[in-house]
This record gives sequence, structure tokens and C-alpha cells, in this order.
Amino acid sequence: MIIEVKKEKLKELLYKQLNNFFFLTKKEKSILEKTILVVLSKLKNCISASNNIYYRKNSIPYFNPYNSAHYSIFLYHFSNSIFKIYGNEYKNLASKIYYLNKCLNGLDVFYEVNLPKVFFLDHPVGTVLGRAQYGENFRFTQNCTVGNNKGIYPVIGKNVTMLAGSMILGNSKIGNYSVLAARSYVIDTNIPPFSVVFGSSPKLVIKKIKKINIVGDYL
Repeated sequence: MIIEVKKEKLKELLYKQLNNFFFLTKKEKSILEKTILVVLSKLKNCISASNNIYYRKNSIPYFNPYNSAHYSIFLYHFSNSIFKIYGNEYKNLASKIYYLNKCLNGLDVFYEVNLPKVFFLDHPVGTVLGRAQYGENFRFTQNCTVGNNKGIYPVIGKNVTMLAGSMILGNSKIGNYSVLAARSYVIDTNIPPFSVVFGSSPKLVIKKIKKINIVGDYL
């Protein structure tokens, strides 16, 4: 994976941002230092699966911290990795990185939310992703919402795409290779695989699709 800046500069950038918005203790800085290689490995795995031109440079997977979509993924993996590795001992550090992602990119994905190993996004501003079950190759763009209804969260299949302003709430199961059209609203509804969804529950319009490429069709 090509990284636009050297790793030392990348670490310096993150340290400075966290210090400007919050503060870092010496121990927290040490934890960041220990965790960054794990994060970059996860980021590489994620970006390498995309054929989106903005995730490639000379056909090689590419990470640019000055691209907000790239940096959103990086910060999510960082907060989530710290929580998974260190648990509650460093939850404040995980919270700072999660909060930094909201401040810089407008993306609200709490560090306890488990996104799949491979997911993609474009224009993250205004998207909120709750504690649903997410399938691999999940894709989303701006102003998307995944959340609960009466404490029940959705189950989202593999290769699902959420277009701008779409929402999935409650006891909903979204079938593999489905696409939620812009501003569609699904609540407590099951969507069959290979579907394009329009409108709002309970009056959804669902159209079948025969074939869809696994990655990059809609972003």
C-alpha cells in the first residue's frame, strides 16, 4: 500500500490533531505508537479490496490522510483496535479518536461498533452507523443512518450498498447484494437478496437485480 506521507509524519499528524482537540498523556502516545502498525495492516486489507479509483495510485492500493474518506477509515480502525486490544483501560483514548473522526469527517461510528474487515465509503459527512451486524463489502456514502428500533438493530448482508440519505432501522434483514436507493427508509422490514430498494416502509418499492459487481459499482 502506498501511503502519501511517511509513517513518522502520519503519527505526528495524529498526535497533533488529538492534542489540539483534547490532550494526550505520555502513556496514550505510547499506545498509539504500539497500535499504528496493526491499524495500517487493517487499513491495507480494506483498501486493497476496492477498485475505486480514489483508493488506487498507479493501480496500487493508496492511503492519503488528506482524503477524508481514507482518513475516516483509518480513524475508525484506530479507535476500534485500541478498544479491542486494550479494552476499558484505554477507552478514553478510543473515545478521543472516535470523537476526532466526528470533528474532522462528520462520521459517527462508535469504537464498539464492529464494521466488517472490508468496507468502503465516499463522502462520510453526516453518516451514523449503530451496533448492527454488518456483512463484508459494506458500502455507504453521505447522510446514511443505521440504528435501532426498540433496542433491536438490523442485520445487513454481504455486498450491501447504502446511497445518500438512506436509512436502515430496527428489526430489518437486508439481503446480500442489495442497494438502498437515495433517501430510502427501511424499518422493521426484510429485504431479499439482489434488490434495489426505493421509498419508505411500509410502502417500499423493491426491484430485483440480476447481477452486481462485488466492489465499486455504486460509489
